[in-house]
Amino acid sequence: MPSLPPDRAREIADTFDLKHLPADFVVDPFPSDRALSEHAPVKRLPDGSVMLTRHADLEAVYKDTATFSSDKKIEFGAKYGPTPLFEHHTTSLVFNDPPLHTRVRRILAGALNPRAIAAMEPALVALVDELLDRAEARGRIDLIEDFASAVPIEVIGNLLGVPHTDRGPLRGWSLAILGALEPVLTPEQEARGNAAVADFLAYLEGLVADRRRDMLDTEEDVLSRLIAGEGSGERLSEKELLHNCIFLLNAGHETTTNLIGNGLVLLAQWPDEKSRLVAEPGRIKSAIEEILRYESSNQLGNRITTVATSIDGVSLAAGTPVHLVIGAANRDPAQFSDPDRFDITRDPNRHLAFASGPHQCVGLTLARIEGRIAIGRFLARFPHYTLDGPAVRSPRARFRGFLSVPAIAR
Repeated sequence: MPSLPPDRAREIADTFDLKHLPADFVVDPFPSDRALSEHAPVKRLPDGSVMLTRHADLEAVYKDTATFSSDKKIEFGAKYGPTPLFEHHTTSLVFNDPPLHTRVRRILAGALNPRAIAAMEPALVALVDELLDRAEARGRIDLIEDFASAVPIEVIGNLLGVPHTDRGPLRGWSLAILGALEPVLTPEQEARGNAAVADFLAYLEGLVADRRRDMLDTEEDVLSRLIAGEGSGERLSEKELLHNCIFLLNAGHETTTNLIGNGLVLLAQWPDEKSRLVAEPGRIKSAIEEILRYESSNQLGNRITTVATSIDGVSLAAGTPVHLVIGAANRDPAQFSDPDRFDITRDPNRHLAFASGPHQCVGLTLARIEGRIAIGRFLARFPHYTLDGPAVRSPRARFRGFLSVPAIAR
């Protein structure tokens, strides 16, 4: 987060409004993040909500689920009304509290067990190599369309057992549903999001019905394990099952696409770090963690206070929405030395890209494996790749990534 002149930083902190973002915020939010962190770490916004930008404050909120709720029924009721978007977001794992969150998370985590994830690796390696073969034949590649977005779509498609011929709409559905989480919605975004939920539900109803009919006791795919539930007999309701299948696609697609795309762009922009990783491929694990820190795929989280409380001396009434600025916390100089430097050997690296506490991302192990295999094998094949032409950044504040990044594969 490059520092701004003190007067300008103070002006940004005083006037910042999440619902009226500066024109350049999506391209580069980090100067504003730094201004807020330095001058208004608990920033009261015009609508009465607050923004938190310091690492320690985010960690404290993540861990205190009794005071800071993830339940969005009230907030999303006002935002969406009685729509498919409301039903989806208030049924899926991420926007719920215990005991519902605990029960659903336990079943999802059981389906995404280490054995299941390890079984995915050979197919993931084969997919990545096939995508790289195509790029080598062309000599050019769009890092997003031709590579980063293709990897998680295939992984989640395999998880749910979606036939390859049916996977065409998956990315569009995911982008439309997650796009409707932006702080300010256009009518078009809301309509696309609702249509995507409705279309995806209709598809999943048929897929689940087919799986129930054909499922064997020995079936190993994740959808079958979600249908079967736990050994104790605890199962998801039909609505919970369908909406958490959508959640798996959304959580696994957008963030992992951004992890891979952001990582390849960062390595091109920091050639010394790229050269170090090419020379020492064993550093890929720490490189992935630094990519997650430096360009967090998810930039904003949300909570709401259940009781009156205070943060850093600022009093918050019960029912106050709290925005967690993950991108700012991951460049907090109180937590990270030289935070604006991209350093693939950074250690320790206690970033919050996957959140923390009970709501830590249930798919973080899978995301890390996808990132390591995709970026590691890309560098092994194309150690001298270069960006070629203007990149198109996704025009969203909540998720940070690209829509298109042309490159030369060499």
